[in-house]
Amino acid sequence: MSSGLPFLTREHLRCALTSPGRQRRHTLPASEFRCLTPEDAISVFEIEREAFISVSGDCPLHLDKVRHFLTLCPELSLGWFEEGRLVAFIIGSLWDQEKLTMDALTLHKPHGSTVHLHVLAVHRTFRQQGKGSILMWRYLQYLHCLPYVRRAMLMCEDFLVPFYQKSGFKVLGPSEITVGPLAFIEMQCPVRGHAFMRRNSGC
Repeated sequence: MSSGLPFLTREHLRCALTSPGRQRRHTLPASEFRCLTPEDAISVFEIEREAFISVSGDCPLHLDKVRHFLTLCPELSLGWFEEGRLVAFIIGSLWDQEKLTMDALTLHKPHGSTVHLHVLAVHRTFRQQGKGSILMWRYLQYLHCLPYVRRAMLMCEDFLVPFYQKSGFKVLGPSEITVGPLAFIEMQCPVRGHAFMRRNSGC
């Protein structure tokens, strides 16, 4: 279904997640995609902390940085809510260089044309349901609606590369950024002219 709004309403989401003519009314939870706000920061951090500390021992964004980016550039975030509860989210900011540097971890460059995806996380109760892939698809579709965005970039550990490749990201090589003992792979996805996004974009 086509929508003139960058984020889908609850009714649009129901249409998008079910086959035409087979909408399961009254069985799907009320769902909503929307930009996050600083008021969502604690819920965001609780999900992120559980998701990352158990794997890597640290979080990409601590609570102060979550509030920082949700204050500076909330329009580059996306939360998935079910019955008013945050179940998954992405936080991004703008960057203005070809490669990510340590400054990209803390800065938002308002005149940049690259969206740096800092973190994608799904609440533990809702994992293994494909929600991360759906959320990423919605986020890239939304970025396609922003005329100043040329591409999306991220850095991730080796084991996450196949997940992001399925969403259209390509490997650029080892990242210049290291965090303690952790090394990362840098990836990018073109936003302008992205055929996968155009097919359903209502922008």
